[in-house]
Amino acid sequence: MAFKDIVNYIETKTDYPVKDRYDMPTSTKTFEGGAHYRMEITGIERAVNYEMLVKEIDKQKVPIHRVIGTVGGSAFLDKAELKYYAQIAADAKIETLVNCMASRAWDGGKQYATPEGYVSGMRLRGQDNMYLWLKEFDRCLNAGIRGFLITDESLLLLVTKLRADGVIPADVKFKVSVFAGHGNAVAAKMLEDMGADSFNPLADLSLPMLASIRSTTNIPMDVYMSLVDSMGNVQRHVDSAEIARICSPVYFKFEPGKNEMDIYNAWHEDEPLNKLVRLKVQMAKVCKEWCDESDYGLVFNDYKDDLSIPRP
Repeated sequence: MAFKDIVNYIETKTDYPVKDRYDMPTSTKTFEGGAHYRMEITGIERAVNYEMLVKEIDKQKVPIHRVIGTVGGSAFLDKAELKYYAQIAADAKIETLVNCMASRAWDGGKQYATPEGYVSGMRLRGQDNMYLWLKEFDRCLNAGIRGFLITDESLLLLVTKLRADGVIPADVKFKVSVFAGHGNAVAAKMLEDMGADSFNPLADLSLPMLASIRSTTNIPMDVYMSLVDSMGNVQRHVDSAEIARICSPVYFKFEPGKNEMDIYNAWHEDEPLNKLVRLKVQMAKVCKEWCDESDYGLVFNDYKDDLSIPRP
């Protein structure tokens, strides 16, 4: 078999691009409601941080559609705070996806935390940890949370089956985290086929790489516009319009700071996170201005009927 036969098969028998899309075509897909891009704020770890976010949204007059919260683990919140956290989101009509519990680097296993162990991936270790994740998942559902961050494809396979078979509510959404480490079109299509509702690719992908993913998938992409220093200090505000054009439907996400440990570890303090909340909303405003000033006719709105807003 010649290599050209492999290429021909991929081009004619699959939906995958053979190479990255350097032509960077304009996406014809949008969110329900017609928007090309939306805003996502990460790192809303406690209820006090959510309160600050709501205040800052009102101050900056920038709609925020989605929160990625309790990245260090919703298990750190007691029942009363978890319920209040969900109520703040419901009142503000913001889709909220939480991480149920800390996984590798924060659990009892330490291979991931070694200088070379990180290359093995941020997956759940053992069935006991999956069982504990599901217990916390159930606690969040009972508090009214309807969105969840997924770092492991095996977990995605299980929870989407639970949803399809009616064991959990049909309106629950699952976002595949950047911690899962995916960064190409075939992986994105695999996750979509497995039931993922959105997908956070690696933060350092080029525009042609992002275009290749969009050419294959329909689910929203979640693209870092700002990334912590320890993971590369990616800052893509000036690319806002191009990313919205190429990747639509896309969530712009913002995660400035020094490192993940400071932001998401159990001992974090409220005020440093509140300071970051204010910065993230300001970054969202800047990115919106870049899009507003482009010639692409990009749509940004506050349509929310398709969002998995908490139901406390």
